[in-house]
Amino acid sequence: MKKVLFLCTGNSCRSQMAEGWAKKLHPGVIEAYSAGTDPGSVDPRAIKVMAEAGVDISGHRSKHAGEFKEMAFDLVVTVCDKARETCPVWFGKAQKLHKSFEDPPFLAKEAGTEEEALGHYRRVRDEIRKFVEDLWKI
Repeated sequence: MKKVLFLCTGNSCRSQMAEGWAKKLHPGVIEAYSAGTDPGSVDPRAIKVMAEAGVDISGHRSKHAGEFKEMAFDLVVTVCDKARETCPVWFGKAQKLHKSFEDPPFLAKEAGTEEEALGHYRRVRDEIRKFVEDLWKI
């Protein structure tokens, strides 16, 4: 199995979604992990919209990239521009890939309703799914 780390800043939304999708879509092919350069906590809206799509990330926790310093990855995917800029150099020989997704919590700040806010999460969730669907080809 390929070991893949999805990395973003807070490890609260996008990288969590990517990890969840990889585990759901590529069992036995991708061993997925996620982390952040400045982790916080898993976003409840991310948990909600992933559950709507049949992926349970409610047991996930936000992790610092440093927790994986000793692990050898085949691929490290940064899913936000800030993480790309601060991606730890100690990921060694891992292939590095960048695919930036918009930040649902940031977009949701301007939402007039909860449903509108969730719409941002759902759109990004679906974009991440499409990306992860094709990830095994890398």
